[in-house]
Amino acid sequence: MSGVLRADLALIGFGNVARRFALLLEERREVLEQDYELDCRIVGVATRRHGARYDPRGIDVGDFPDGGSVTGGGNSPALHVIDRLGQSDADLRVVVETTTLDIAAGQPAIDHVRAGISAGCHVITANKGPLAFAFAALRNEAAAAGVNFLFEGAVMDGIPVFNLVRETLPAVEIIGFRGVINSTTNHILTALELGEPFEAALARMQAEGIAEADPSLDIDGWDAAAKAAALANVLLDARMSPHGVKRTGIQKSDGERARRARADGKRLKLVASAVRDHDGHVAVTVEPAELPASDLLAGLDGKANALVLRTDLLGEIGICQLEGNLTHTAYALLSDLLTIRSRQERL
Repeated sequence: MSGVLRADLALIGFGNVARRFALLLEERREVLEQDYELDCRIVGVATRRHGARYDPRGIDVGDFPDGGSVTGGGNSPALHVIDRLGQSDADLRVVVETTTLDIAAGQPAIDHVRAGISAGCHVITANKGPLAFAFAALRNEAAAAGVNFLFEGAVMDGIPVFNLVRETLPAVEIIGFRGVINSTTNHILTALELGEPFEAALARMQAEGIAEADPSLDIDGWDAAAKAAALANVLLDARMSPHGVKRTGIQKSDGERARRARADGKRLKLVASAVRDHDGHVAVTVEPAELPASDLLAGLDGKANALVLRTDLLGEIGICQLEGNLTHTAYALLSDLLTIRSRQERL
């Protein structure tokens, strides 16, 4: 490589994923410097609750929000920090967006991504909202600005889905997909099969930080719908939102159905699927389905996820994630950061 590059990062949102990402940067600091010639420092943090802090010398995020002055940043702490980052003289300026999903319109995450692009910063997000509501526009804006907009952590945590298609499947067309892509509901359905109460299974996912901040997004199928819309927009150019997904979630009464399906040699799973018809329209569905035991998706227990891509040249390609946790999602952010570093090397 051409020498060590300095990367200034601003964390927009500082929940479980962002905190784990910040810790991962420290855990891998020596590897990043020696193997990737990348010196990372977090110079900005913004949250809705605690306001914003920006320090060009770097921030000890372990002290946030207590270790030093915190500014409200006007009406938007996030936009205040992004604007400051845009003025940095670092080799790489990266906005890391990890706010929670807004299922109504994908905001304010879309505004955060757009502000980062406008400020000349690369943007990484684990938020499904920008992909599910505004992917095509944000992709085009990033390309026009000459910056990267990456989002591997939005679906299946750190397991490569978007990277796999983008980097390893040239000239292959994705014509559809089906998958189990919500860990919380898959864990609950597995627990219900074994006779465990619905509430206890959900509480475990909340305690582990796997369930959404608003768990109804998982239970009612909105998280899976947002992920399915994101996949459809990125992989099939669907130009849709989660509100265009035919959606049915899970409920307490599904316990009996799950146990009956298992007794019959089947498994009840919340399946997201998409298919393009002959007119080019992409139909996306999220609904509980009873799958035969021979189905790859039927073998997923607990927090496991899987996605089966239907392609024109390679048939079906299965991608499995046997377990998901915060480290996996944080790794997706790190992976995107290193993708930006490698692209910078090629310039």
